[in-house]
Amino acid sequence: MTYSSPESIAHLTKDIRHWSRELGFQQTGFTRVDLSNAGKRLQQWLDSDFHGSMEWMGRHGSKRWQPAQLMPGTVSVICVRMDYLPADSGMIACLKDGDKAYLSRYALGRDYHKLMRKRLATLANRIETACGQPVLQRAFVDSAPVMEKPLAEQAGLGWIGKNTLLLNRHAGSWFFLGELYTSLELQPDQPEQEKQCGQCRACQTVCPTDAFPAPYVLDARRCISYLTIENKGVIPVEFRKAIGNRVFGCDDCQIICPWNRFASPTGEQDFHPRHDLDNSALMTLFNWSEQEFLRNTAGSPIRRIGYQQWARNLAVGLGNAPYSEALVATLQARLEISSALVKEHIVWAVEQQLSKQQISSSDGNTDSDKY
Repeated sequence: MTYSSPESIAHLTKDIRHWSRELGFQQTGFTRVDLSNAGKRLQQWLDSDFHGSMEWMGRHGSKRWQPAQLMPGTVSVICVRMDYLPADSGMIACLKDGDKAYLSRYALGRDYHKLMRKRLATLANRIETACGQPVLQRAFVDSAPVMEKPLAEQAGLGWIGKNTLLLNRHAGSWFFLGELYTSLELQPDQPEQEKQCGQCRACQTVCPTDAFPAPYVLDARRCISYLTIENKGVIPVEFRKAIGNRVFGCDDCQIICPWNRFASPTGEQDFHPRHDLDNSALMTLFNWSEQEFLRNTAGSPIRRIGYQQWARNLAVGLGNAPYSEALVATLQARLEISSALVKEHIVWAVEQQLSKQQISSSDGNTDSDKY
């Protein structure tokens, strides 16, 4: 079938939404490829050095905001979102328990990249079959130089909030985004008429490291997600206490966001916690050998930071934990067998522990009164 008339395009658009829902995507939107304003904002952000060591953010020139340069022939972009928050995630309780390790909820289950790319590939095949002829298409899930949030915003999936995440009035922000670049000329959806954050500043106020210099602007160099994941080197001393027990990413600006009261728990079993990672003690995870780390993070987004960064982050978490003789002994036992990177953070953690031997567990978390 040739999709050239407005009626046939409208029919195809309806079919794509239906197929997307069948594949487990909660919402689908369509947009054209003009991202010139987003490109200007990105360049201003880069010029401010807010990207830290993520030099890849400045690569690829205008391919980020001109999709047709990344995939020649691109006319439209199909944007999808998929919920990932498990039910009964126990986030606040975990953050308030200084002996537990907090991991960003997107990372508790299997890696979303492969799951979503596979389903987008299935969607692309269905579209091509319906068209009865070859269609230029390429799927992206947090990969390649793609400006996924501006695209999703233009496709009507929500608005980019003051915490720089995409917010949806019916689903909050606990979802992944994916894109399918296509040569089909699809009818674009209408974006939100205006951002819906209003006068709310909750995300800026709750941020443990004051990573938002202004609404809608993130200084990644101060963000705990950046410090524990993207940052490959030493975590600056000035941020270590504020990190608390967050050992892989940070969800504070999502937990506090009023729009997330509308979020729905995911039905995807692959996104449910594995290896008790939503409720594990810092000491338990710190005692993992490298072989255990590799085995327990197989197929997980956590794997990409590697064992040394994992141990580095956990050492900081243990330094912030309530005092424990066993904890200090465990840290000291790792000193001589650790890399220089991990050793530096272990030394700091031991110093923190020894300086607060009598501090109670309730005082061990500096953010317990924010929620």
